[in-house]
Amino acid sequence: MMLSQKVNCKINLGLQILRKREDGFHEIHTIFYPTDFFTDTLTMESSAQDYEFVCTSVQDIGPSEDNLCTKAFRLLQQDFNIHGVKITLEKGIPSGAGLGGGSADAAFTLKMLAEMFHLPVQNNQLKNYAAQLGSDVPFFIDNVPMYATGRGEILEPISLDLSHYDIRIVKPDISVSTREAYAGVVPKVPEMDVLDIIKKPVPEWILDLHNDFEDTIFLQHPQLMMLKSKFYARGAVYASMSGSGTAVYGLFAKHI
Repeated sequence: MMLSQKVNCKINLGLQILRKREDGFHEIHTIFYPTDFFTDTLTMESSAQDYEFVCTSVQDIGPSEDNLCTKAFRLLQQDFNIHGVKITLEKGIPSGAGLGGGSADAAFTLKMLAEMFHLPVQNNQLKNYAAQLGSDVPFFIDNVPMYATGRGEILEPISLDLSHYDIRIVKPDISVSTREAYAGVVPKVPEMDVLDIIKKPVPEWILDLHNDFEDTIFLQHPQLMMLKSKFYARGAVYASMSGSGTAVYGLFAKHI
């Protein structure tokens, strides 16, 4: 048996950092929105070995056992004794971009393994497994627009359709670690929550929809601020950095 699936990424529409929590994490409010501007490809097939993992990527993704696809397989293997599968991952989603590529790979691995081995699991159970792999992994189980709170793991589906806009993303050769991104942040409660802002017409988002990481990361890497400005200069109705990564996206109205 062989399964093959395109894996999409996501962008963050706004990102508000409200406070630092007692557990050391930060309380955030953001909107996750799926997009297939960049994609990975996951392929699964039967193998004579217990488990094989192959990744074709120009990026160094580290040892196989550290990969989230492998960790997803090991989680299900513990509970369902699955074995005999080869996973091939073709990377197209850039790393360190704030686009959730690794998280998407993990979530799609869980879903595809459940299909391949006919596992008796529902979406809610898959989300529980996903939550063990990372805060935003559960988002890619349902893979629909979500209002994310907590560390990003508390998800509420929302009605948001950006099909009248082209989403274009640029990931420059700049890296910012999550620790570095949070280091300069001053948490604050916003005047208007991101959930209320995105209910406004998209052209009005420029006034209120903000990614708090931009305040410090743009100072450290002015190239990113220039990239955002270029999106607006080329006609974007809204542009922003995505998450704590260094990808910048723009929304362009389709002329139909």
